[in-house]
Amino acid sequence: MDRFIVTEDGSHSLYSPQYHQQYHSLQGALSEAVHIYINLGLRPILENATAPVHVFEMGFGTGLNAFLAWKLADELRKQIYYTSIEAFPVTSGEASLLNYEALTGQSGFMKLHESSWSGMNPISDYFSLRKECVTLEEFSSTEIFDVIFYDAFDPRSQPELWKEEIFSKIAAQTRQHGVLVTYSSKGIVKRALRSAGFTVERHKGPGRKTHVLKAIRN
Repeated sequence: MDRFIVTEDGSHSLYSPQYHQQYHSLQGALSEAVHIYINLGLRPILENATAPVHVFEMGFGTGLNAFLAWKLADELRKQIYYTSIEAFPVTSGEASLLNYEALTGQSGFMKLHESSWSGMNPISDYFSLRKECVTLEEFSSTEIFDVIFYDAFDPRSQPELWKEEIFSKIAAQTRQHGVLVTYSSKGIVKRALRSAGFTVERHKGPGRKTHVLKAIRN
């Protein structure tokens, strides 16, 4: 399968040879990211925020989720501190071919990929980005997060990242009433989240996807 993918809504994605999975839904990379991570996860928190919002993303990938979060931060003029981890970074050459600027009307996409790994990078007046080239098992931080974008590959490809132990680690760094959003609505994921201390809600998915999950930290 080719590395480069054009999804049904015209937005680009990539294929991971390590995990034999595409980075986004083939129905639409952009529509999936907006529906799950922005509108279901970040927007309700950011619109009501009176202090900076701290976001953690499992799986920087193409940088699409971070790009949309930056766009929303600038639109609402609300501060976001965004931390993302990625064990297999996309190359700058690959990132430069993605069409997210053209589809969103937002410029500066390559600033995300060209920013340094480790340390907080000021991207705009309202958005700062920290990237860590580590696995979730290796990741360590004292930061407490308000929103979790859980965008790991499918449980069939990365079963180790969908277990109670992993979600308990995330729960320990999630503020009470903070939210975790993910595209997977599998029963094993719901059970693991509940065991880790989250209340799990099932929501309508984007396009033809039946359900996605929003989990609230108890």
